Formats: sequence, structure tokens, C-alpha cells
Amino acid sequence: MKQIVAFSLAFLALSLSGNSQEKKQKDQNAIKDMCGCYEVTFNFTETFSFSEDSLYKPSKTKVDKGLEWAQLVEDEDNKISIQHLLQVGRPDSPHIVKHWRQDWLFENTDFYMYNGDNEWVFENKSKADVKGQWTQKVYQVDDSPRYEGSSTWVHVDGKSYWENTTTAPLPRREYTKRSDYNVTLRGNRQEITDYGWVHDQDNAKVIREKGKEDVVLANEKGYNTYVKVDDSRCQAAQDWWKANQEKWAKVRRKWDEVYGRDKDLVLETKVDNKPLYKHLFADEVSEEKEINITIESFVKK
Repeated sequence: MKQIVAFSLAFLALSLSGNSQEKKQKDQNAIKDMCGCYEVTFNFTETFSFSEDSLYKPSKTKVDKGLEWAQLVEDEDNKISIQHLLQVGRPDSPHIVKHWRQDWLFENTDFYMYNGDNEWVFENKSKADVKGQWTQKVYQVDDSPRYEGSSTWVHVDGKSYWENTTTAPLPRREYTKRSDYNVTLRGNRQEITDYGWVHDQDNAKVIREKGKEDVVLANEKGYNTYVKVDDSRCQAAQDWWKANQEKWAKVRRKWDEVYGRDKDLVLETKVDNKPLYKHLFADEVSEEKEINITIESFVKK
């Protein structure tokens, strides 16, 4: 009888392990389905205002289009990294803009959570909290932190999607125009579709002050569609990445060292009157030593 029970338990464990590995493979496939060349439409509109100021003006509805190449940078069992590149301008002579990056980590326990005013608070979660989950870590154009969150990929009724709500800095379209809030509470849904994928957002514009409860200033809807097109249309972006990937590998290595310190992180907005991306985008900053010094100059002690 004991042998039968032991065999049954072993079979159950093997079955669960197989199911878990199959699920993980589906997750990995969904994440890598976001790679390739896409026609992208960015849509954002403010939906509800909660300001008590009678002169409050909501942000203007914003619709932008572009061609974007999503380059697979790392493809490991527990980590997938995708670099996004915008290809803009004339098709016969396009300009390439290094855009955002997303890293996906399986059962990650280390987090940098945005707290407003260029500060990220380090948090360590238990393994139980993140079991079976993937963390999406999103980075700025200069590979400095932006936002991150952990959730489970869902595959049901022919759909594959991942949902999470987390704090983030103001988006680029806002922080040059708005100073009446300092945190974006981002509700992110990334869903794989038959035409590519969609980034569906329900965001809150939050005023955060120390010692006070958060105040929601307004809500915002974001709906960004990524329509897959032939990879050849993004050839210029692919060529740019081949020519520049070594430099950005050095940048990522330095940031990995900074993140690996596992402590709260506060960054300068500007050094020598320039933001970090302008320093790093300069051709003269290309060697590892220069890159390391430049990034370290933005890290507040």
C-alpha cells in the first residue's frame, strides 16, 4: 500500500512539474511574440478629473504613430530582454531613436518601486509572493529605471495576457508640461493578439507627499496597438542595433551593478545642465570607463 501511495505522489509531482514547465513555455512564447517590426499607434486621453481647481485643464488627447523594431537582446530560461527602437522620418533615409526596454524575469524577488521625485525604493519579496509570476521591468531610453511589477501570464479562451498595477514616473509626454502631480499609477495589460499585441492602460495621475495620503488628480486611458509588419520594413533599426549594441551592453552592465546594490535609488535630474540620455547618446561617451563615470554621476549618494 505504501508503495502505491509513494508511486501516486511521485506521478502527481511529475505531472505538476510537466504542467508547470508547459505553462512557463507558453509564457516565454507570449513574451517573445512582442518581438519584430510593428506599426504602432499610441493613444492617450484624460478621462476623469478630480481637481478642485476651477481653472484645471486636462491634458490634451494624444495620438501618435510610428514604426517600431523590438529586438530580442537576451533569451534565457528565466530572463527575456527586449529593446525597442523607433524608426522615424523618410522611409529611404530614416532616423533611429533608442526607445524603451522591457526585461522579463521569472519568479524575481528584487524590486525598485517608484516613490515620486526621481526616487525608487528597493523592495524584496518572498519566493511565495512571486511563485509562477513574471516581473516586467521597464527602462528609460538611457536604461535608467522606469517601473516594474510582477504578475502571472494568463492563457485562457485563446487569449494570452499579463496585467499589473504599479507606480511610475510621469511619461515623457507629460513631465515637460505638467508639474501638478508626481506619480503615475499605471494599470498595464499586455495582450497578444492575432495582429500583434496591444498595451492597454488605465492610469491615475497621483499627487504624493510624505506623511500624507496619495491624492488622485485625474484618470487617463492609454491604448497602444502594435500591428505586425514584415521585418524588412525595420531593416534600418536592425542595422542601427548591430552597430550600437556593444555600447548599450556596457550601459546595461553598469546599471546592473547599480541595481545590484539592493538599496534605495535616487537619481539626479540633470548633471552639467543635461539629462542622462543626452550624455549617453553622445558619440564621445562610448568607452566603458566614460559610461560608468557618467552613470555614477547621476546616482545620489
